Amino acid sequence: MVNKLRVGLVFGGRSVEHAVSVASATSILSALDPARYDVSLVAIDEDGRWHLGTPALTPGATVKGEEVSLPAAPGEHTLVSTSKNAVGRALKLDVVFPIVHGQGGEDGALQGLLELAAVPYVGSGVLGSALQMDKDVAKQLLAAAGLPVVPWQRVRKPELRRDPAALAQRLLAQLPLPVFVKPANLGSSVGISKVTAADALVPALNEAARYDEKILVERGIDARDVEVALLGNDPVEASVPGEIRTPHAFYDYDAKYQDGATELLVPAPVDDEQARTLQRIACEAFRVLEGSGLGRVDFFLERHTGEIFVNEVNSLPGFTEGSMFPRLWEASGLPYAALIDRIIELALERHRGKASLETHYRPA
Repeated sequence: MVNKLRVGLVFGGRSVEHAVSVASATSILSALDPARYDVSLVAIDEDGRWHLGTPALTPGATVKGEEVSLPAAPGEHTLVSTSKNAVGRALKLDVVFPIVHGQGGEDGALQGLLELAAVPYVGSGVLGSALQMDKDVAKQLLAAAGLPVVPWQRVRKPELRRDPAALAQRLLAQLPLPVFVKPANLGSSVGISKVTAADALVPALNEAARYDEKILVERGIDARDVEVALLGNDPVEASVPGEIRTPHAFYDYDAKYQDGATELLVPAPVDDEQARTLQRIACEAFRVLEGSGLGRVDFFLERHTGEIFVNEVNSLPGFTEGSMFPRLWEASGLPYAALIDRIIELALERHRGKASLETHYRPA
């Protein structure tokens, strides 16, 4: 009898993307082969507490399950009950599939815990996750590597509080309207505003400041939204490109998750040369930002020039069956269930490489 791989599917979190994470976990759970995997559902509630689900619970109901924690001690790999009246059992894990979007899950924090616990896990490591999450630092590194990014300015919350009028004047002198204002460390287009009039800039900055201490202001361009999915540690493979078309002013939260009028064109209507360029730049951007396992690179393709700009790199893209990431791999010849198998294999491969490193000094 073949031993099943014990997978901890971790989702939810203290983030405005909590519901998106639950939806991703629901899709992943349905695709994990029960003949190969013994799955433990681990829901992080909106207060940051971990809950263990039973096979009978849906991901959405798991947030009411028994409270557990993962000790930051190498070798244990065990979820331990923290409930006063424990009704479940501690469970050992072989690999963790963290599908926690946003802050506390995608920014290196959760990855740091998993590193301390020495548990294999899906996706980029601490540094890669943090770099990809911080859009400002990511842009600095991408630009330094010679990759094309849209011009931007960084704003910190104290500067906005001190003199918003002077800040707006400085920004408008450096970036012509329209501009996009966004939190530096958030996803799912939460807190993003398109600003077309000068008097709307400060309200947009205040909206972004609800979610982050650091804000990006980017030059707005008339562009198509194109994405490329990535898979691998070294080497990295790129999917066919896909394009997003929405009747909204931009690809905002409603367009992503609520508006049925949004179209996902897979593959994207681009010529072969453009497709190869997008794939090459996507792989380069992933390497620059220390990506591993899986990722998605979002591009702007300027309409009147055809110029390509890297918008951002996502270390844990949305994972519902309707999300762009699995659709791109489906179109590239890798179905949803096989894609999940491959991602788990990459997590174990990466962990084996790290585990082989020496941690005690021995003179040569």
